[in-house]
Amino acid sequence: MRILVIEDEVGIANFLKEGLEEESYAVDVAYDGNTGLQLATDNAGEYDIMLIDWMLPGISGIEICRQLRKAGEQTPMLMLTARDAVQDTVFALDMGVDDYIKKPFSFEELLARIRARLRNVTEENTTLKNKNLEMDTAAHQVFLNKKEISLTQKEFALLEFLLRNQNKVCSRTKIIHHVWDMHFDYDTSVIDVYINALRKKIDKNSEKSFVQTIRGVGYIIRD
Repeated sequence: MRILVIEDEVGIANFLKEGLEEESYAVDVAYDGNTGLQLATDNAGEYDIMLIDWMLPGISGIEICRQLRKAGEQTPMLMLTARDAVQDTVFALDMGVDDYIKKPFSFEELLARIRARLRNVTEENTTLKNKNLEMDTAAHQVFLNKKEISLTQKEFALLEFLLRNQNKVCSRTKIIHHVWDMHFDYDTSVIDVYINALRKKIDKNSEKSFVQTIRGVGYIIRD
C-alpha cells in the first residue's frame, strides 16, 4: 500500500516515513504544499491514502484537498493539524477531508485510522485469505496451514497487495507504484526476485504456486 505524506516539519515527516515503512507501507514525502499537490496530481489514483498537514509552505493542506477533490481524486485524505477548534474540524471535513487527527497524536492511533480508511475503501477486514494461506494485516502475521511463516517487510507488502487484488493481473509497474516508493529506480526485474523469494516461503507442500505468472504482463493470485 502506498501513502503520500505532506508535512513541512522535517522531524515529523521523517518519523512518519520511518514508522509507516516499518509497517510495510511504501511512503512518498513532500515538505511543502506545492510539491505535495504536484506529487498527488502526477500520481493520481496511485496512492491508497494521503496524510496532509493543514499549515504548509506554499499552498495549505486544505487547499490541496479542495483542488484534488475538485479534480475527481477519491483517495482517502487524513488531515494532521494542531488546530483543535470544532469549526476547524467541520471546515476540513466540508472541504473533502475524510478524517482529522490533532497534533500531538499517538502513532498507534494514526495506524488504526489508516487501517480503518483502507478497510472502508477495500470493503475488507484485516484478514486476507486464499485457500490455506491467511494474512492478518493488523498483527502483521502470515499463516500457511495455520503455521506462521516469516516474511520480510517487502515480501509482506508484496503479498498483501496481491491478496487485496485477487483475480486481477497486477503488472510489474503497478506493483512498484504500490509497494515501493518514488525513489525506487524502476528496475522491474527486482519484482521477479521478490516473487521467487515469496514463492519459496508460501508454496511449501502446495500443488500449484499461489502466485501465478502471466507472461509479459505480471502476476496474479486466483481464488
